[in-house]
Amino acid sequence: MNLMFWFGTITFIGTYILIASEKINKTAAALLGASVMLLFILPGPEHSPIPKSVAKTTTQIETVSTTSTVAATDAITTPELAEQHNLYSKLDAYSRYVNFDVIFTLAGMMILVNILSGTGLFQYVAIKSAKIAKGSPIRTLILLVISTAVLSAFLDNVTTILLIAPVTLVVTAELGVPVMPFLMAETMASNIGGTATLIGDPPNLIIGSAANLSFMDFMINMFPVVTVIMILYCIALVLYYGKRMKVTVEQRARVMEINEKAAITDPVNMKRGGIVMILTIIGFLLHGMLEIQPSVVAMSGAALGLVICKVDLDHMLEKVEWNTLFFFLGLFILVSGAEEVGLMLEFDKILHFMADWNPLVIILIIMWVSGVAAMFMNNVSYTAAVVAIISAFIVATPIFAESIEMTRLLWWGLALSVCLGGNGALTGAAANLVTVGIASKAGVHISYGTFMRYGIPVTIGSLLIASIDIIVRYFFIAG
Repeated sequence: MNLMFWFGTITFIGTYILIASEKINKTAAALLGASVMLLFILPGPEHSPIPKSVAKTTTQIETVSTTSTVAATDAITTPELAEQHNLYSKLDAYSRYVNFDVIFTLAGMMILVNILSGTGLFQYVAIKSAKIAKGSPIRTLILLVISTAVLSAFLDNVTTILLIAPVTLVVTAELGVPVMPFLMAETMASNIGGTATLIGDPPNLIIGSAANLSFMDFMINMFPVVTVIMILYCIALVLYYGKRMKVTVEQRARVMEINEKAAITDPVNMKRGGIVMILTIIGFLLHGMLEIQPSVVAMSGAALGLVICKVDLDHMLEKVEWNTLFFFLGLFILVSGAEEVGLMLEFDKILHFMADWNPLVIILIIMWVSGVAAMFMNNVSYTAAVVAIISAFIVATPIFAESIEMTRLLWWGLALSVCLGGNGALTGAAANLVTVGIASKAGVHISYGTFMRYGIPVTIGSLLIASIDIIVRYFFIAG
């Protein structure tokens, strides 16, 4: 291990510590670490071997290393790989190391959501949920939780919380019940619901891109278990809060008097934007079959929405969460630097200790370790780092390399664990931090410890159900 290895390792781990500590803005920390990697670690295009994530991983290309994502090609010995290296070397620095499919998928969906959020549609859904519950606090809680989970499956979690939480403050104030249980339950639901689809939670986008999994793949494999988790979660909420929340007839009446139609500020754009969103979701469902990248679907939907909806383009672009996009950009470069110095190979050696174990045991260990790590590292940061390690482990482990079913099962286990693990602690997911910020502005303090008291039971229960799902599927495959 040379000086460059230790310099890259310190940069990588130090950046993650800065991100987790929140001493400085997480995006600033990620970009700082990325800049160090680009300046001192990552080689120029003419000297850089093509990474395994870019190279074809077919059996015909034997120059791809089976033990490291770093040494993808030590020698260019095949015409196909030589051509890829030639194309790769012409890319600019950021294009070589950043997964722009993830970046543009997020950006496109953010633009679409911003168009719809300006119409009042989401506020309408929240108020309507409370009125359907007829002012009953527990029924209102359950309907808001379900609405949050469904929206989070097709929007990013942060946006969903930003849309639902302000309305929740109004509803709980009218009912005269504590807002904290509502906000915490909605946060948990956003992370659970986001697990169901490719675009629902950012870790899924990273995993989907690395493993070449489509929107429909996620729907088929994740939606059923997420539905079970949500049903059991709602039952738990009813059992715990059912007799703890009581309101007067007058308080119920005030909620019923709220005019949900008044929340719709732009009905024309709501219809147009809604049609575009439906077409975009259909595009996601079909993108695997049509061999179209998710980013193309998302950006096409965003472009169509901007054209047919009369909105201020500059204002729409200002509302894009650039902070999140640049955070992802920094993480991708940071992980590439760690790959370059061989840090991922060292992590990979730990996994190879389990290479001869039963594959089910391997998957469950990775799931639970990842779930705990995601709590404290932030599930996006952890996923960006771990997918390279898992990819190398799959290629080097016969039981996974020779079985697409086992490989997919490992990816599904990882996706479930990092998304559900985000509920465990305040730092686990971006939506958690947004919730705490909104609560603080409303005069409600949610500490790190308080969040964990809510989140850890939900996380453990969710991971147990996810583990059962993986076990059942394993025996179905093995049988």
